[in-house]
Amino acid sequence: MKFYLHSLTFFASILIASAANAEVKITPLGSHDGEFCALDRALIFEDPNGTRILYDAGRTVAGAEDERLGDIDVVLLSHVHGDHLGDRHIPQVNAGDCAQPDFSVTATPASSTVNIAVAKQAQIVVGSEMNSFFSNKVESSGGDPNSVQLVRFGASTNVGGVTITTVPAVHSNGLSGEFIEGELGEQLTTAGLTAYVGPPTGYVLTFSNGLVVYLSGDTGVTAEQEAVVKNQYNASLAVINIGDTFTTGPQEAAYVINELIQPTSVIPSHANEVATENGEIIPDTKTDEFVNAINMPAYIPLSGQTIEFDSTGQCVAGC
Repeated sequence: MKFYLHSLTFFASILIASAANAEVKITPLGSHDGEFCALDRALIFEDPNGTRILYDAGRTVAGAEDERLGDIDVVLLSHVHGDHLGDRHIPQVNAGDCAQPDFSVTATPASSTVNIAVAKQAQIVVGSEMNSFFSNKVESSGGDPNSVQLVRFGASTNVGGVTITTVPAVHSNGLSGEFIEGELGEQLTTAGLTAYVGPPTGYVLTFSNGLVVYLSGDTGVTAEQEAVVKNQYNASLAVINIGDTFTTGPQEAAYVINELIQPTSVIPSHANEVATENGEIIPDTKTDEFVNAINMPAYIPLSGQTIEFDSTGQCVAGC
C-alpha cells in the first residue's frame, strides 16, 4: 500500500512538472500571411491541454469556414465595435492589400463572433451587459443561448482548464444599429446613435502551465493595470493596443508596460497601420516606436506564424 501511494505521488509530480514545462501557443489570424496589417486583431491561444481560445475575431478571420480556425472552444470579445465584433470580413486570406484589406463580406446582423461561435459550438465569454445581446444572437443563429457566459469584473470562470478573468478597460462600447434588426436598428443608424451594452472588457487568462496573459482589449491607461494585472495576477505576457487616437498610443502603451505591468514579454496589437513588410517592422511606424520604447522583448503578431511561451512568459519557439 505504501509503495502504491508513493507511486501515485511520483507520477502526479511528473504530470505537474510536465504541465509547467509545456507551452502556450499563440497564432495571429491577420488579413495577410506573414504580416502585421492595418486591421489585424484576432489571436488564437492554445493551452497545453488543447483548449483553444479565439480573441477578438474582428474582420480578418474569413468567416466561420476559415481553415485557420480549426477547433475553437471559447470565443472572447473585448467590446462590440465592428472591427472587433466583426461587422464584415475578408472573403479569403490575402484579399486586398495590407493597407486596405478586402472586407467585402457582410456579417451583420449576426456578426463574425456569433457565426464562428455557433459553427464551432464554442462558448462566448464576455463581461458587463453584453451577455443578453449575445445569447439572443446565438439562439437566433441556431446555437445554444446558454453557451454565452457572463463574467463580471473581478470574477473568473474556468473553461477547459483555462481561468478567464475580466478586468476593466477604458474605452467606448456602443453597439451599431447594423447589428440590431428591425425598426430600432434603423432608428439608431438614422440618428447616429449606438445601443448601450455596458463597458468594454479586458481579460486575464491563466493557462494550465501557469502562464498568465493580460489582454488589454481597447483601453487607455487604467489603475487596474498595476493594481490587478500586475499586483494581483502577476501577468508575465501582455497583449496591448498601441494604435493611438482610439486607444493608448505607442508611448502611453510603453508606459503601461514599463511602469505598471512589467511583464516578461509583450505582443503589440491594434496598431491600425501597415506595421511590417516581408515580416520585418517598418521603421518609423507606431509599432517601431513602441518596440523601441519598452524594456522587454516584443513579439510582432505576424499572421499565421505561431509563437510559443512557457510558464514564465519567455518565448521559446517562433520567436
